[in-house]
Amino acid sequence: MTVLAVGLALLGSLFFALGAALQQFEAASTVNVNLRHLIRRPRWLLGGLAIAVGTALHIVALKYGPLTVVQPMGVASLLFALPCAAALQRRRPQPGELAAAAVIAIGLIGLVLVVPEHTGDPHLSTGGAATLLAGAATAALALWITARQASPAARAGLLAMAAGVLYGATATLTRVLVDGNWEPWFLLAVPMPALIALALLQRAYAVGHFGISFATLQVADPLTAVAFGALLLGEPLPTSTSSMLIALAAAALTAAGTVALARTTPMSPTHDAIAR
Repeated sequence: MTVLAVGLALLGSLFFALGAALQQFEAASTVNVNLRHLIRRPRWLLGGLAIAVGTALHIVALKYGPLTVVQPMGVASLLFALPCAAALQRRRPQPGELAAAAVIAIGLIGLVLVVPEHTGDPHLSTGGAATLLAGAATAALALWITARQASPAARAGLLAMAAGVLYGATATLTRVLVDGNWEPWFLLAVPMPALIALALLQRAYAVGHFGISFATLQVADPLTAVAFGALLLGEPLPTSTSSMLIALAAAALTAAGTVALARTTPMSPTHDAIAR
């Protein structure tokens, strides 16, 4: 069953990567980067469908294999995404960008594996949910404001980070809805950060630095969910010296790989002024 779980998780990662590459290609090639315009573009919708299929496959994989096996396989989407994006741009992926992506993937796997699994049912009070949403919104707003004055590569990363923070908040709320105790208004609260995150991510994609955007999203989303889980749901963090050292080394690898990716990935055609 574990082999089946790995296969499903890898296939899910491929679909997720393909969907992200399709959406970035559309966002970077349009003069009107908003969701109302993008949902009219068949290729962008196809990308959304691919992402949905990838997510579903990942969920099914969790039914056949442990989290510690399935989650690291999700990191493979970063390695799949760059060749998909390069193919859409009719170019070959550069060895440097693939190497940088591999370094980021190794770092992400390290971070995923050192986080202890929480087996209890999560509980989030009304005050905790309000804190979650307010904190995510404040962080995303600060990142968006900073991105407006940043260089194109930094802007792509900051906008994707803002999206990742909001997606992490959405994931935390969703986990409570699925597995824990919750208030009825949580159902109404979930779509808002997800939609804002999607809009921010399309603006990040429109800048043209797909590798930076996608890698930053891959880092910010799970780390935000882990942080909110620890702060608001009482989920454990690594406490042993060895685990903390591994986490620091993994974070350093992830940061170094992201910087290297910014220097090696070519910029795709974009409407830079609109991405501002």
